Amino acid sequence: MARPEITGRRMAPPDVMDDVDAFSVSEFCRRHGISVQAFYKHRDQMPGVFRAGSRVLVAREAAAAWRRAREQVQAAVRVAYEE
Repeated sequence: MARPEITGRRMAPPDVMDDVDAFSVSEFCRRHGISVQAFYKHRDQMPGVFRAGSRVLVAREAAAAWRRAREQVQAAVRVAYEE
């Protein structure tokens, strides 16, 4: 993805982005540091999506639940590794 300073597109200020109820798949991926291809490849491990017209969106609550689940998995791996 090209940087905004190259494409001339403006990014929304961070405080505006934190106030949205749903993210596009590309925005979700950008915020979580994964590629869109990885999102669709590992769709069964990603948060649920919903459609609004032709757009595919990830709810903010689904993204938060997905992060908590990833943190719990990592904590379990860490505990198992220490034993």
